[in-house]
Amino acid sequence: MSKLVVKALFLAATAVALVITFGFEENQSGEARQLSENLQLSSKAQQETLSFIIQGDNAESELSSRGIQLTHELSLINSVVANLSGPQKQSLEESGLRVIPNSTVNLSGLAWGQRIAYSQASATQMANAQPLHDQRIFGDGVTVVVLDTGFKSLSGIRHDAYGRHRVYGTYNAITNKTSMNDDENNGHGTHVTSVAVNSEYDSKGRFYGIAPNARLISVKAFDDQGGGSYADVIRGIQWAIYFKDSYNIRVLNLSFSANPQSYYWDDPLNQAVMKAWQAGIVVVTSAGNNGGGSFGVGVPGNVPYVITVGAVTDNYTPDDFSDDRLAKFSANGPTIERFVKPDLVAPGGHLMGLMEDKTVLASKHPEFHDGGKYFMMSGTSQSAGVVTGVVALMLSQDPGLSPDDVKCRLMSTAKAARNEDGTWAYSPFQQGAGQVDAVAAVYSDAFGCANLGLNIDSDLNGEQHFAGNAMVNESGEFYIRGNNEVVWQSQALTTEQGYVWENWSAWQDANGWSDANGWSDANGWSDANGWSDANGWSDSIGWTDANGWSDAIGWSDANGWSDAIGWTDANIAVNIWVKQE
Repeated sequence: MSKLVVKALFLAATAVALVITFGFEENQSGEARQLSENLQLSSKAQQETLSFIIQGDNAESELSSRGIQLTHELSLINSVVANLSGPQKQSLEESGLRVIPNSTVNLSGLAWGQRIAYSQASATQMANAQPLHDQRIFGDGVTVVVLDTGFKSLSGIRHDAYGRHRVYGTYNAITNKTSMNDDENNGHGTHVTSVAVNSEYDSKGRFYGIAPNARLISVKAFDDQGGGSYADVIRGIQWAIYFKDSYNIRVLNLSFSANPQSYYWDDPLNQAVMKAWQAGIVVVTSAGNNGGGSFGVGVPGNVPYVITVGAVTDNYTPDDFSDDRLAKFSANGPTIERFVKPDLVAPGGHLMGLMEDKTVLASKHPEFHDGGKYFMMSGTSQSAGVVTGVVALMLSQDPGLSPDDVKCRLMSTAKAARNEDGTWAYSPFQQGAGQVDAVAAVYSDAFGCANLGLNIDSDLNGEQHFAGNAMVNESGEFYIRGNNEVVWQSQALTTEQGYVWENWSAWQDANGWSDANGWSDANGWSDANGWSDANGWSDSIGWTDANGWSDAIGWSDANGWSDAIGWTDANIAVNIWVKQE
């Protein structure tokens, strides 16, 4: 081979080698750059912080030792709140603390309806509060706290039926400050408050509010757009408990709900609600506006101790009770822990309440404003407001009642919707014990009939938790143990038929309704037969077949909720808007 050919081959090989080497170096440089960028992104992600609730005996000291500043002190549930990076969260969890994302709280909803043509006080009639008003029973001496978006001190809220100023002020749980000034631009809180206590009259001389002389405190835990957090709501509840005796706070209205993400006893917000009940405050909460089938009742309505309220409507005929019916949006039970919810129902369809026309809600839905200061809304938020007012009437007549006593009398006197043959028109998982009856509840002498088998002290201490008596038969129908005749196939409400809500309670017909069973361990119920009398928990009649959790939450792993969904997906919604019924 000639020297020329060899030289040419050498140059070609060298060129190829250079190309390969250059390409490798270029590729290596690109991978290095990508790796560097990934490391930078990972470092940035680790440095970013999110708000967390940190629960445990030494939570504050652990954060202090790491130089982490607190944003909330929630001693009520043995917790603090702080903004944590990823490594900080991991470090705290490794130290044995429970670290839960500080879930967001938002307003949400859609609207359909018609322009207001009248503004009658229909809730007073349906709840049977008018006879009490005729006897001058107005809720005197009882302080109601409405934890919501705040409220405006419009005349019907600012003054009671005798013209006396009755608003103590506002505690803003978001800023952690108290004020004598109004603090509400959303409208929801004002509307719910007025349903409970408005002292103004309609054109027929009837009060719009159920307890027109009750005293008021606003706890603002939601901002003007409805944003909030678990931490703010819990801090608001904590404040109410702390000042309970100073202001004679006897009733706490919570008109919001969220999808459950844990058993009721593990949820931090539910723990705070249980603390309020334990402290002697009657907690009234909305069932939620999910409607449809089973498992619709949200947090904190899924707490077995409290009074959870669904909604009925008068079908736009406030003087005709024969066409009243369950509202389609009203959420149904049972809860995942087998408790019957809601506890009762109350007027919640197209109720008239106070609201300025410049608020966020009225601006978005001007067709529901009367042009003055009244606004029409539907929802279980409004139903909870009605029952809050009834509770104030009860406590004004008998201040010695405990929260359990109040619940007992409300449920044992509720009016059930019945068919002509006497059978239930709606199951207890839809109507609870029936529709609230203010007169019957105020004059009832019942006691010892609610929350039987439950022990709130043991529950809060973590010594024992509880399950209810809801069961599932072989056909996938729900019933209450001891009463196999009353069954309900989980499905959305479609009928427009109305019923007369009679003076007999569905609750009294359901044996063992209020009895609770101990939850013996983390994996099952205290009784051996699980959800159905013949089959176990994991059989084909289980929760996943009954509409429930498999699509949104998941129930497949044995470790419970946190592994399946995570608290960051939580969204508590103040129940603001549904189709007017």
